[in-house]
Amino acid sequence: MAASEAEGKPLIDETVPHSARIWNYWLGGKDNYAVDRQAGDEYRRAFPGVDELARQARHFLVRTIRYLAEDAGVRQFLDVGTGLPTVDNTHEVAQRIAPGARVVYVDNDPLVLAHAHALLTSTPEGVTQYVDADLLDPDAVLAKASETLDLTRPVGLILSGVLGHVSSHEEAVRVVRTLVAALPPGSYLSLHDATDEDAGANEAADGYAETGAVPYLLRTREEIAAFFDGLEAVPPGLVPITQWHPEHPGGAAAETTGFGGVALKR
Repeated sequence: MAASEAEGKPLIDETVPHSARIWNYWLGGKDNYAVDRQAGDEYRRAFPGVDELARQARHFLVRTIRYLAEDAGVRQFLDVGTGLPTVDNTHEVAQRIAPGARVVYVDNDPLVLAHAHALLTSTPEGVTQYVDADLLDPDAVLAKASETLDLTRPVGLILSGVLGHVSSHEEAVRVVRTLVAALPPGSYLSLHDATDEDAGANEAADGYAETGAVPYLLRTREEIAAFFDGLEAVPPGLVPITQWHPEHPGGAAAETTGFGGVALKR
């Protein structure tokens, strides 16, 4: 149901496809409109692997959060560009391991805001909060996040497939470095994005941009690696997302255009 400006709520445009809703569609969710399903189907025709990419991206996110909470002992998480809620959201994974974990989600999409109540669930010991802010304004993100998180203590920063929405690589690097710079030593960055190595994916991205939606820029591996500059990579480093701490080591990994990793701030 679209929000109404008359009710003082942000307007949800049902006539232009939106990446969060398309992603929800690829993951089998219900929080999308006909225009999103049409765009998602057109993207899929050019790049049939997109559904698998969406699933593998979610699995990667879950494994990195599990690593941060279980192995690295992180108890605070800042998930920027969270998108629509689905299974195994950041707070659910973290709080299963550490019930007292504090999680802040950041997004500026009206539909995500309308579904914020689904994110604002927490264990009694922990905290889950939603922040309405723009990735392109990292200072505002940090200011609002600091109302819930103690930024003098380690934080797990999550940038899960969102930086493609930043049209300039230099601007994307600035956003990441601003966020990381504000976090103390012992913090981690979990990041993945899609590469430009598949011709079908490039064709699909070009077609998506022509729908009037905010374009999603595919980047080279080297450009994705630049987001981790100055940080200490957690082995195996920047790899295809299916190969980062896979559930079944040694098994056949599905092919993917997604690359990502986790890195520590010393």
